[in-house]
Amino acid sequence: MVYKRFRANCTIRILLLGATICGFFFLFKTNLYAALFILGTLIIYQIYTLIRYVEKTNRDLTRFLQSIKYSDFSQTFKDDGLGSSFEALRKAFNEVMNAFRKTRTEKEEHYRYLQTVVQHIGIGLIAFQPSGEVELINTAAKRLLKVPHLKNIKSLESWSKPLVSTLFKLKSKEKALVKVEDDNELLHLVLYAAEYKLRGHNFSLVSIQNIHSELEEKEIEAWQKLIRVLTHEIMNSITPIASLASTINELIKESYNLGSSGENISPESFTDIRDASQTIQKRSQGLLHFVDAYRNLTLVQKPNFQIFAVKELFARVEKLMQTHVKDKSINFKVTIEPQSLELAADPELIEQVLINLLLNALHAVKRRKKAKIDLDARLDGRGKILFQVTDNGPGILEENLEKIFIPFYSTKEGGSGIGLSLSRQIMRLHNGFIGVHSEPNVETVFTLRF
Repeated sequence: MVYKRFRANCTIRILLLGATICGFFFLFKTNLYAALFILGTLIIYQIYTLIRYVEKTNRDLTRFLQSIKYSDFSQTFKDDGLGSSFEALRKAFNEVMNAFRKTRTEKEEHYRYLQTVVQHIGIGLIAFQPSGEVELINTAAKRLLKVPHLKNIKSLESWSKPLVSTLFKLKSKEKALVKVEDDNELLHLVLYAAEYKLRGHNFSLVSIQNIHSELEEKEIEAWQKLIRVLTHEIMNSITPIASLASTINELIKESYNLGSSGENISPESFTDIRDASQTIQKRSQGLLHFVDAYRNLTLVQKPNFQIFAVKELFARVEKLMQTHVKDKSINFKVTIEPQSLELAADPELIEQVLINLLLNALHAVKRRKKAKIDLDARLDGRGKILFQVTDNGPGILEENLEKIFIPFYSTKEGGSGIGLSLSRQIMRLHNGFIGVHSEPNVETVFTLRF
């Protein structure tokens, strides 16, 4: 059965060709020119058919590679009786073609799934080339930008030039906020960019989201908190001032009436007037200090970024704290890991933040028998620099943790409530973060993360 296939076929063809060649040379000495012509033609035909028969595998292989090259997976390869050695090859060809067909089907399904997700998501997405040519835009972006389709982001200039300019300037992993006024509607568009390469071309993928309502909600919430604080502080000062002013007014009237009738004014009346006026003066000064503190909170200077060694900063802070630490017998420990740690920030502003935190820690441990304060600097798991101020004071109640950064809110007696709020502003100007973790009667940790 095998020999009637490829090898047998080749052998028979070669034997026939050899016999035909022998016959041709046998008749070459005769004058039978017609027979010679027929045998010569037959030899050429046999050679041609033998070569074509042998090269059929190469043609199938070429067809197979061309199918892969042009993603034409509709081809099939049949067994033409070439033998068992070629059955495996044809079977492998068909299995590979089936695998490619399955892969392409799955790829198309994934692409349709991704398209469905991209179009369904509520955040606007735009992918475009450096020239501005748009590769992808989802339904949310079309709805937000009020365009049925978009070929090039430059066509958005008539809607908002700042938006187009920001889209072109935005680098990978950068954020930007763009204000757009559209038909008397103010939009606050937050943009976040990513870059990728596809088919040898660079693309920018930008998400666009209108956060105007969220900003308004947070702004109203912030104003409400501020108004509550201002109302509380001003009322605490104005109420006694108004009451005392009314009392002084009555005392002055009484003294005037007594003086008009020729009677002497009692020393107690003068004492009451003097005490009331002094109290008014003190409360007025307190109110002035409050307003001055509020003004300072809104005038934080812009950071002057420098690269400096953390150990130099900590050495200055430690020197400033030595007097307080020695007088109160506090175990103050400074740790820097590694010692060569450097930070790009404004050293004066960061020093101010550390001093605020350390003074708060000193106040927290003042009644502790084994008071301890730690100042640490290290790298976190993501390679970011962080500072930590830790104390073993009574801690902060859970319900107060979210309030301590509110301006003028303070948990300590006589506190201004400015230090932590100011520290948060300074960290935000450094694109950093300040957080707190407290376990009552165990430890309180303030973390500065840059």
